Amino acid sequence: MLRLTAVMAQHDNHGALSSQLVIHMGKVLGFKEFDRQAPEREPVATRVKHWQEVYVQWPQAKARDQAARCMDCAVPFCHTGCPLGNLIPDFNDLVYRGKWQRALEVLHSTNNFPDFTGRVCPAPCEAACVLNINQDPVTIEYIEKALVDRGWDEGWITPQPPAVRTGKKVAVVGSGPAGMAAAQQLNRAGHTVTLFERDCHIGGLLALGIPEFKLEKAVVQRRVAQMEAEGVIFKPGVNVGKDLPADELRASFDAVCLTGGATQPRDLPIPGRNLKGVHFAMEFLTQQNRLLAGEHIPPAQRISAQGKRVVILGGGDTGADCLGTAHRQGAEVVYQYELLPEPPTVRRADNPWPYWPLILRTSAAHEEGGVRDYSISTKSFAGNGRVEKLNAVRLEWGPPDASGRPSMKEIPGSEFTVGCDLVLLALGFLGGEQYLTKALGVELDNRGNIKTGPDHMTSVPGVFSAGDMRRGQSLVVWALAEGREAAHHVDKWLMGSTKLPRSLPGALPR
Repeated sequence: MLRLTAVMAQHDNHGALSSQLVIHMGKVLGFKEFDRQAPEREPVATRVKHWQEVYVQWPQAKARDQAARCMDCAVPFCHTGCPLGNLIPDFNDLVYRGKWQRALEVLHSTNNFPDFTGRVCPAPCEAACVLNINQDPVTIEYIEKALVDRGWDEGWITPQPPAVRTGKKVAVVGSGPAGMAAAQQLNRAGHTVTLFERDCHIGGLLALGIPEFKLEKAVVQRRVAQMEAEGVIFKPGVNVGKDLPADELRASFDAVCLTGGATQPRDLPIPGRNLKGVHFAMEFLTQQNRLLAGEHIPPAQRISAQGKRVVILGGGDTGADCLGTAHRQGAEVVYQYELLPEPPTVRRADNPWPYWPLILRTSAAHEEGGVRDYSISTKSFAGNGRVEKLNAVRLEWGPPDASGRPSMKEIPGSEFTVGCDLVLLALGFLGGEQYLTKALGVELDNRGNIKTGPDHMTSVPGVFSAGDMRRGQSLVVWALAEGREAAHHVDKWLMGSTKLPRSLPGALPR
């Protein structure tokens, strides 16, 4: 089978690719010859004793075999499953052919930081893979990671400063994945970009929110160093709206892009919430990352799971991150409770391919231990100044009500109590910082997120927004797509036209 595709010959400073018609043919029956084989993880007994990433080195030959499984689909649904619109069949084919450097150019044409998505993305592209209809999908995420890590090892990834400066100055507020992507794109377009971060660590969620065993911070810092060499100006420790007044920010820059994330955690206002030992998940996770970064935190202020009975409320990624962290801190036992019912192990009929499969997922942290339970509503915490017990009840879920939401009711006689010394609230996030949006005077939507038009501009001319601050709590891959898309519109607004590429519009919902 032959395929004609528009692939790139040149990788310019904007991350765009010039099209050139190429004929190529991969491993036609690779998907039949090779089974899916992801990189191996270190044994549980070994990895819980350290904070490094859990995966062992993936041999290049193994990555090549896995790339050979890509079926060269006539309609590659993986493109629309990925918010970035990554050219997945193209870089898979190049990896199979041994053209790794060219494959990395293709990957970088749509994704500034595959280092991040190759480690922490839930891979909606794999969910949309045509093989996933009735087989295991291609290991797209791990191929991305193998590509970019080899790129660093081989010296293929270098700074790409712009040849010409436009004279325009842009402020990006928030240094998480959306802010980093927007800043790099705008800098490569020739603008002078200053990236403000209220913390002393650049990277936002990447630096402080995601545990080291999922994303080592050296991986983030090598990208920060690349951006600095390209000319991006970093301003850590500056809280815009407090340390730097909003009117001063507006007066100093030609455009502003707000990428501060969804940082307000959802609380659980029940009796006993104010007891010592009940914390938001991010308090727990960020403190551990600060300790690993060498910060001094007095022992009396530390949130530690060592030797404790831990309860995590929330069954998502943040809860799993707390679980893995608690294992490494030496928890006695960890319970992870979820309000919703346990997901099925296979897709339901109303959740067809290529949409995101609403199924039970087991992370590396779950392999390491802990007790997972579902359909549980926490009623109160109890203790003498410090949490000692959690009181809960089991739920029964019924069909949707008139509003379309699933109905639930407490099961009589199902009340129970569990002893605990530490409770972590991993219940999601509600929006960005209100003091910043108020200071800039931008309009919010009914969910408390920044309201923008299709061009990512807020109600204030020249002020744009991207990432979780605009769309609400989401994925790192969506944040990168948002940052790239916002950069496209900022550049166009400043210059009247732009060569910056757009992210794929309308990726499959998850």
